Amino acid sequence: MSRLSLSRRHFLKTTGIFAVPLVFPAKIFGKDGATAPSNKITLGFIGCGHRGRHDLRRMLRQPDVQLLSLCDVQQARRNETRDYLAKTYNINISAENIYRHFRDVLDRKDIDAVLIATGDHWHAHASIYAAQAGKDVYSEKPCAITIDLCRQLAAAMRRYGTIFQAGTQRRSLSNFKCAAELARSGKLGKLKEVHAAIYYLNVRYDWLPAQPLPEQDICDWDMWLGPSPWRPYNYEYVKGSWRGHYDFDSGAKHHDWGAHTVDLCQWAVNADGSAPVKYWAEGHRMFGVYGNGVKLVMRPDGWMGLGNCAVRFEGEDGWVETGDSGRIAVYPDSLRDELRVDPATYGGKDGGTHGEDPITHIRNFFDCVKTREQPVCNADITAGTHIACHASALSWLLKRELTFDPKTDTFTDEQANRMRTREWREPWIV
Repeated sequence: MSRLSLSRRHFLKTTGIFAVPLVFPAKIFGKDGATAPSNKITLGFIGCGHRGRHDLRRMLRQPDVQLLSLCDVQQARRNETRDYLAKTYNINISAENIYRHFRDVLDRKDIDAVLIATGDHWHAHASIYAAQAGKDVYSEKPCAITIDLCRQLAAAMRRYGTIFQAGTQRRSLSNFKCAAELARSGKLGKLKEVHAAIYYLNVRYDWLPAQPLPEQDICDWDMWLGPSPWRPYNYEYVKGSWRGHYDFDSGAKHHDWGAHTVDLCQWAVNADGSAPVKYWAEGHRMFGVYGNGVKLVMRPDGWMGLGNCAVRFEGEDGWVETGDSGRIAVYPDSLRDELRVDPATYGGKDGGTHGEDPITHIRNFFDCVKTREQPVCNADITAGTHIACHASALSWLLKRELTFDPKTDTFTDEQANRMRTREWREPWIV
């Protein structure tokens, strides 16, 4: 039974039966196509940047979702989001429901779930704190920036009974689902290789020049840094140019697309929750081998032009490739009869060429908030995918082959083992 149902039952038991007949508007009971207030999932929004507002727009299209508060460390983003909501959705978030500190959102008893779309270095910590506060979590990816933090995240979601969905929405798109099902079904023959599109790899360890620190309400720099090591303020970080900086990034910018495409490869290989056992890098390409011998190829180029975030699955008898355009290429031609793609998930304002599912992935999260079933990209699935990305990135960073045990999350390489975790800045210890 869902938390929402329990709350309604508690209300009825404690208030008893009204002695005097009362008349209520039909919408209170969900009539005339409306969703009754008691059935709405109340939402808090943490991290009001471009990606967060993108997710929020899709969430607000759900008739059973009600936004109660928003939070960001930057005043400009708080104000911009407030004004956008009022103009576009006629949702007026009052000043007392707009916060600089995410704890103010988590402390509210009237919020069921949170959308976390902060910078990458905050995702796991904020998600774990949200679970501890009894909130369900939809988190943008990458959901954790170290191997150790991936496991801590998954453990916390289990410990607190939290519904967790990673924003790796391509698992919910019909063309990617179709391609994975072809690989899983054996219709390509014995699977030999799975290919994942990634960015060109890059990492930075330098600091940008120090700039005058703004007033805390304009930009709370200490809160923006959060668990990451201290460094002087520079506006380029907070406007979004933190990517590629090791202290704020998952390492080598691999997770930006790898969180999506390696996830689809894991699915195709039936390796959810696990990871390859060997990794190495050649230039901007990285490779892995699963325990069953299937080779994972992570590459930024050489694709057929079917859209961003492409994947390719190759078996002894055929192959399939697809990307964000929604188009699928297969061999042999006889496999065309197996293609089942819903064009409604692509094109126009809801889709375009960026693999953006307007309904399915986010809807899956909210349905699971109600039913308490596991979403398609729950924390354990997410941990396995992210760990595969971390391990392969470490092979690139260390410039050598790594052997990995996905059951214990350990390498045979001492330096790689030390890089499974990082030191977090107090008080942000999980």
